[in-house]
Amino acid sequence: MRAAVVTGFDKPLVVKDVPLPEPGPGQIRVRIEASGLCHTDIHAARGDWPVKPTPPFIPGHEGVGIVEKLGAGVTEHSVGDRVAIPWLGHACGTCEYCVTGWETLCQEQLNTGYAIDGGHAEYTVADARYVVRVPDGIDAAEAAPLTCAGVTTYKAIKVAGVTPGDRVAVFGIGGLGHLALQYAQIFGGETVAIDVTEEKLALAKQLGAARVVNAIAVDAMSLTDQVGGVDVAIVLAADRRVLEQAHACLRPGGRLVLVSLPKDNGMTLPIFQTVLKGIRVIGSIVGTRADLAEVFRLHAAGRTKVLYETRPLDEINKSIDDVLASRVPARLVLIP
Repeated sequence: MRAAVVTGFDKPLVVKDVPLPEPGPGQIRVRIEASGLCHTDIHAARGDWPVKPTPPFIPGHEGVGIVEKLGAGVTEHSVGDRVAIPWLGHACGTCEYCVTGWETLCQEQLNTGYAIDGGHAEYTVADARYVVRVPDGIDAAEAAPLTCAGVTTYKAIKVAGVTPGDRVAVFGIGGLGHLALQYAQIFGGETVAIDVTEEKLALAKQLGAARVVNAIAVDAMSLTDQVGGVDVAIVLAADRRVLEQAHACLRPGGRLVLVSLPKDNGMTLPIFQTVLKGIRVIGSIVGTRADLAEVFRLHAAGRTKVLYETRPLDEINKSIDDVLASRVPARLVLIP
C-alpha cells in the first residue's frame, strides 16, 4: 500500500509502498477514504515537541474510511462501517480518567499518527474501541476535519462553560477556528473573530461572527475598549504573543482557554491581573469518543459547515508548505 512516511525530522515525507498492515486482536483494518492534515502532523513530522515520535512512522489522526477486516474479538464494528480514527488511538480503559469520562488524560494513551501509525495512507489499523462510527449522510472528506479540528474546538467551548450571551473571542480563524466560531454560536455565544488575514476574517463574517478584528491593523488588546472585553478567549494560534493578547482582552471573571501549543512552550502570565480580575486559565485537550459522536450528530443535523479542500496524498509536502504559509482558507484533506 502507499503511505506518507516520516523518515527523519529534517527530511520531507516520502510517499512510498509499505506493507499492508494486518489487524491484531481487538483491532480493525480501515481502507482510508480521506485524511485531514492537522498542524500537529507537521509538529510530529518535524519533531517539534518535547516527547517526539520515533521515525519511521505514518502521521495523520483525522483518518476516515471503511472497515475492511476485523481482528480477533472485535464486536464493536462490522465490515463495511465508515469510521473515524481520532488522535486518541488507545487508552488503558481502567484508570480514574478513563472511567470518569476523561480518557484523553489517560497516562497510558497512545496517539494516532504519533505513537502508532496514522491515516496518511491507503490503509491503517486501529483499536476498534477508540474509533467512532460516522453517521450516514456525512461525506468522508467532511468527517475528516471534524475528527480532530471539530472535536478539539467543540471540547474547548464545552470546558469554557460558554452560555447564552457570553462574548467569545476566537484567536486564529482557520481549520480549527472556523469550527470554533460555529460551536460557540451553537452554545449561544456572541462571537468575535481575530486573525491577521482579511480573507479569513471575511470567512468569519460569513459564518456569523458579530465582530472581526485584524490583529495587525488593530491591536487585539484594544478589544477591551471596543466591546467591553470578552467573557471567553479561545486561543488557536500557536504564538505566545497571541496568548498574551487573549489574556489582556478578558473582562473580570473571564476564561482563557489554551488549545494551541507554541513551539517555545511558554507565555507571560500577569499574576496581578489574573488574580484581581478572577480570570481562569484552562487547558483544553482534544475531546473524547463521546464528544466526537456529539460533533458528528451536530453536523448530521446541519448545524455546522466544514470548509476544506481535497488534495492527493502525493502532494503532502506541498500541502504542509501551504499550511505553514497560511495559504489555506480552512482545512486540507488528503485523498490516498
